[in-house]
Amino acid sequence: MQTMSYTDSFLSVLPPLIALSVALISRRVIVALSCGIVAGALLISEFSFISSTEYLGNLALGLVWDDGAANGWNIQIIAFLLLLGAMTSLMTATGSTSAFANWAKKRIQTRRQATMTTALLSFVVFVDDYFHSLAVGSVTRPLTDQAGVSRAKLAYLLDSTAAPMCVLMPLSSWGAYIIALVGGLLVTHGISDISPLAAFASMVPLNFYAIFALLMALAVAYFNLNIGPMRQHESAAEQGQLFDAEKGTPAGSVNHDFEADNGSPLGLVLPIVILTLVTFSSFVITGAAALEQEQNFTLLAALENTDVTISLVYGGIVGLLISGLFAIRQRLSLAQVGKAVYLGFKAMLPAIIILLFAWSISGVIGDLETGKYLASQLDGAMNPAMLPMLIFVLAGLMAFATGTSWGTFGIMLPIAADMAVASEVSLMLPMLSAVLAGAVFGDHCSPISDTTILSSTGSACHHIDHVATQLPYALLVAAISMLSYLVMGLSGSVSAALSVGLVAFAIVTGALYHRQQTAAMALNNSI
Repeated sequence: MQTMSYTDSFLSVLPPLIALSVALISRRVIVALSCGIVAGALLISEFSFISSTEYLGNLALGLVWDDGAANGWNIQIIAFLLLLGAMTSLMTATGSTSAFANWAKKRIQTRRQATMTTALLSFVVFVDDYFHSLAVGSVTRPLTDQAGVSRAKLAYLLDSTAAPMCVLMPLSSWGAYIIALVGGLLVTHGISDISPLAAFASMVPLNFYAIFALLMALAVAYFNLNIGPMRQHESAAEQGQLFDAEKGTPAGSVNHDFEADNGSPLGLVLPIVILTLVTFSSFVITGAAALEQEQNFTLLAALENTDVTISLVYGGIVGLLISGLFAIRQRLSLAQVGKAVYLGFKAMLPAIIILLFAWSISGVIGDLETGKYLASQLDGAMNPAMLPMLIFVLAGLMAFATGTSWGTFGIMLPIAADMAVASEVSLMLPMLSAVLAGAVFGDHCSPISDTTILSSTGSACHHIDHVATQLPYALLVAAISMLSYLVMGLSGSVSAALSVGLVAFAIVTGALYHRQQTAAMALNNSI
């Protein structure tokens, strides 16, 4: 079907704006995404009911069948979610989750210890953001639950340490993808005095949002900084309400009517560890298999060509099998195992439905070329010194509207490189870094981002609650990052930009902590 291009029109931004507005007003994600999808279909079909219906049908079919073949990426992500749900459910049924929580109570006894453990795991599990959010969530949820930490706080810590860590690490699915894109841009613009890997390494200290997002997550975990809606969620958690029960059971939660009373902590730890090892090994193996015959094997080259989703499925299958062995060891009946697997699948269905709708609206936004329209708005903009900051803002808006970091990378990195070469070539790496930072920022704020959805799932938090509670932190970090990019553009100094950003970060977090302590003292005095 022939589609119209709204590249030069603000109309291309309407579907994501409608979806975001309805989500914030109604707090119903599916309803919001549906409104955005229908609005986009009407625009694309020029408000023809028949053409819109046809477009929506093709869009739905494309979720599982695309270009004459199964849509492997979507199907495999869904399969991994189901496998992880079943594995998590079996951990509960075998008593492993309870046993791990009881074991942890003796070692991790405070909220600070539970939240710091969650935040610090980002420095261990950084190979992929999907994997981080789901796997770390499974491990740390028993710790934060028994410490009285809200699911919203857990979701924030998962989301704010997943992509920011992955985007800084070359040995991750993100790092490999970015290095490949940057390498192509260097060749395109005839830059041969720096290798793609060296360019990536040089960009790490310039990725201000990722750096400050990780620092903010650590500060929130250590000082228990609660701002905006997070205060209400943490206050409710202190009363034993880890999530808003009035909204139902969040995706990722499993409620059993049976649980073995002789479980072992190893029943939770071992499946996750083996899942991690198998997944990373599969990253390397599938990447190596995809290399051209004349290419030499390197770990980075393998990660650049890896099949992320099938690797996750392989890890999920083996992890589930290990959980199954613990179920046999605990002498669970076949009926109990079957019911546990069914409950695990069922717990993941809300997340899968949201993902399907998020993928659909991403397809609509792609057909409307919303990203290209947003990018075009910066063409011919101002003083070169302002460009890193402007590129950061634009990449953030694009990722927020489209719900995809990687899609934003693909569109914005070439544009940023072209602008740098046309204005001041020394700004190439700062501007590319600003794209990476802005894309992660927008992705963090977007309710239609798959990473945001999976962080909600990994923490068993209502999705819209996660979006609302993470937003104030993301905006604060973005403001600090904008200041650093402004200093970077004006001074040309990385150390000056980082120093100013770190001072601003210290002032902001210090003020938040002081305000929180003052409020707590006033409350105690009133009592």
